[in-house]
Amino acid sequence: MTPTPDARTTSLPGRPPVVDPATWQTARDELLVREKAHTREGDALAAARRRLPMVEFDGTVEVVGPDGPVPFLDLFEGRDELVLYQHMWYDGAPHQGQCEGCTTAAWHLKDAVYLNARGVSFAVVTTGRWEEVAPYVEFMGYTQPWYSVRDVPAPVGGDMGYLSCFLRDGDRTFLTYSTTGRGNERVNSSLSLLDLTPYGRAETWEDKPEGWPEGRGPCWSWRSDADGTATWGPTSRPVPQWTRPGAAPVETLGRHGDHCH
Repeated sequence: MTPTPDARTTSLPGRPPVVDPATWQTARDELLVREKAHTREGDALAAARRRLPMVEFDGTVEVVGPDGPVPFLDLFEGRDELVLYQHMWYDGAPHQGQCEGCTTAAWHLKDAVYLNARGVSFAVVTTGRWEEVAPYVEFMGYTQPWYSVRDVPAPVGGDMGYLSCFLRDGDRTFLTYSTTGRGNERVNSSLSLLDLTPYGRAETWEDKPEGWPEGRGPCWSWRSDADGTATWGPTSRPVPQWTRPGAAPVETLGRHGDHCH
């Protein structure tokens, strides 16, 4: 039975054509062939990552957490593997002035229970001073371990905005993989789900059919004002911060440049 069109289906600025179920299934099956090829290529890339060489890092170097200085080795929590998110930081900035891109990544990694079940630990590090980082972590409600690596050399310290993997062999630690930019998208399940929808991420760079809504800049929805309107203006903050206690009354700092990944 074909549903009767209404205002909601006819007023959209662009939408897929309406077809019968058999035609839809045929088109879906054709796309599935490409999706399966994409999955197999992803498996091949993962296999290549497992064959990368690694570089040793001094695991005795101290990082600073809630219990004070501890050796980097402690971040493994007794496990052999560690995934690290390296969060950008702006000294002296209020909570809403921190990197919206890194906020997005950390927000999607609030619970590492499934990594832990597989024998992999997870932690967030940043170059911020611990006395600034600690209240930010509490405000955001993060439950994963956070540490300051302010005076720690690369690859743990240094440039932030990276997702990195480490391996422990006894008391020796090794960097096995690192990525940045769009490589960090793998932790952002919201982007993966948006990629399944007709309008996608609603960004200008996307290939979309003629007549589709005009896209906006990358990551345009990652900051909003108190009304939920996406904006980079002085009344904005990373979107999850509006759900945190005391978020609304605090005067915002606005955007700190382009930090999207």
